[in-house]
Amino acid sequence: MLTVAPIDINWHTGLSIFAAEPFLKAVGNQYGWIGGFTESGKLRCILPFTVVHKATLRMVRFRVETIPLDDQFGVADERAFLNGVVKYFRAAGMDMIIPATTNTIFKTYPDGAVVAPYGTYVVDLNQPEDALWSNLNTSHRRKVRQAGKQGVEIKSGMDQLEAVHALVRDTFKRSKMGFMGYQEFERYVRGLGEHVLVSVAEYQGVMQACVVVPFSEFGGYYVYGGTADEPVTGATNLLHWETMRRLRDLGVKRYDFVGVRIDPDKGSKQEGLLQYKQRFGGQLVQGFMWKYPLRPLKSSAYSLAVRFLRGGDIVDQERHKSDRA
Repeated sequence: MLTVAPIDINWHTGLSIFAAEPFLKAVGNQYGWIGGFTESGKLRCILPFTVVHKATLRMVRFRVETIPLDDQFGVADERAFLNGVVKYFRAAGMDMIIPATTNTIFKTYPDGAVVAPYGTYVVDLNQPEDALWSNLNTSHRRKVRQAGKQGVEIKSGMDQLEAVHALVRDTFKRSKMGFMGYQEFERYVRGLGEHVLVSVAEYQGVMQACVVVPFSEFGGYYVYGGTADEPVTGATNLLHWETMRRLRDLGVKRYDFVGVRIDPDKGSKQEGLLQYKQRFGGQLVQGFMWKYPLRPLKSSAYSLAVRFLRGGDIVDQERHKSDRA
């Protein structure tokens, strides 16, 4: 049995950057950490959170999954903890827990949650560079070499942040998806401080692709990326390869490609994204996304609005796969 209670934020680089206070402050109206304690008072896990306010709604959103603090913390422990988390936020007057950000893969979920399977590919950076290279799919290695021979250059820095935002926004638009405005994007990126890598691939002075990668010693996350309409062959492959090399040199332990659908439809764009990320040599980490209606009436109204505006959230879109995941 675990007791759930708020705790002081005590972040260090061995934890996900998404647990750091400057980041949480940049993306939430309220934020904090809650912990799971044994009867003797031992802290066994941490769950950072933010609260997003929209109109009269107060919505809890997790920016990273439950962080265990001992090797014996198992799935049953986490489920008990998450059940306590639900009770805590209901008592705190929150209206709903909305789906976490796509970098967040829970191993389990609380009783009564609306659940969908989800996953990500993670590359282990704790290996020699030649091993990283050999783990790349043959076609990815060929495209990386081709881009380099053609003169594609990789540059990093905050000086092109507006252009990076525009490229990401336009990439989302091609998939008929909205993206945050520049001020919100800038707040997000600058809230990460020195713990973010903003890199672009250029060919003859023209931006071909970009990535925004928050990181700490724990790991780097490919949270946002953009490409030109017709990028030079291999530009994105080279950009990811150089990002992995840079993170490894900085002592970062893993590169998370942030999100793949489990069992996507054959021939779909989602299947193509899965295969693309898989070919960088990472291991599939599979788990769950979930949401919880703390106040059923308000939650139902919000969910209906989301379905009307964008066909539902990611849990709505993927929950039909739960039975076969």
